[in-house]
Amino acid sequence: MPRPRTTSDTDILAATARAIGAHGPGRLTLAHVGTEAGISPATLSQRFGSKRSLLLAFAADAAATAAAPYHRARVAHDSPLAALHAAAQEVAGQISTPEQMANHLGMLQLDLTDPEFRFHAARYTHAVDTALRELLADAVTQGELPPDTDVPRLARAVKITTDGSLLRWALTGDGDPAALLHDDLDHLLRRTA
Repeated sequence: MPRPRTTSDTDILAATARAIGAHGPGRLTLAHVGTEAGISPATLSQRFGSKRSLLLAFAADAAATAAAPYHRARVAHDSPLAALHAAAQEVAGQISTPEQMANHLGMLQLDLTDPEFRFHAARYTHAVDTALRELLADAVTQGELPPDTDVPRLARAVKITTDGSLLRWALTGDGDPAALLHDDLDHLLRRTA
C-alpha cells in the first residue's frame, strides 16, 4: 500500500512559486522546490515527473486560481473599488524585491515562447480580465463609477496600470510597491469617475 502524501500538491505549487521568486525558472531545480516544500527532489520527480512538468502544473494552477484574489476581496468589501484595491494589494504583496520580480518575469519568457505555457498564460489573463470586469461592472451598478463607463476598456487599463506600476517599482526601487500601485490605481480611477 502506498504511503499517504504528507505534502499536498497545493503546498508544493506554493513552494514552487517561492522557489521561482528566489531563483527564476531557468535556474530553478527540483532541489530548490524540495527545500521550500520540505520534501525530497525524488518525491517531486515521482509526483510531477520533471522540472518542466512541475512548472506546467504551476502555470495551470496559476491560471485556475488567477481570479481568487478578486473574489476574496469582493466578499470582504462592500465597495467594489475597495475590493479592487484590496486585490491589487494582495498581488503587490507577492513581490518584495526587484530580483524576485525579475525571477517571476522569467515565467513570462516561457509564456511567450512555449505554446504549452502560453495556453496557461492566456487562461490566466482571461480569468483576471473577467474578474476585473465583474468588479468594475459592480462599481458602475453601485454608483462608484459613471454609468457610461467602458468597463472592458477600463478593466484593460487597470491591468496595464497594475503590471506597469509593479514593473516601474522594480526598475526604480522607489517606495513600497503596494502603496505605489494603490496611488496609480487611484489616479486612473479618479480620471474615470
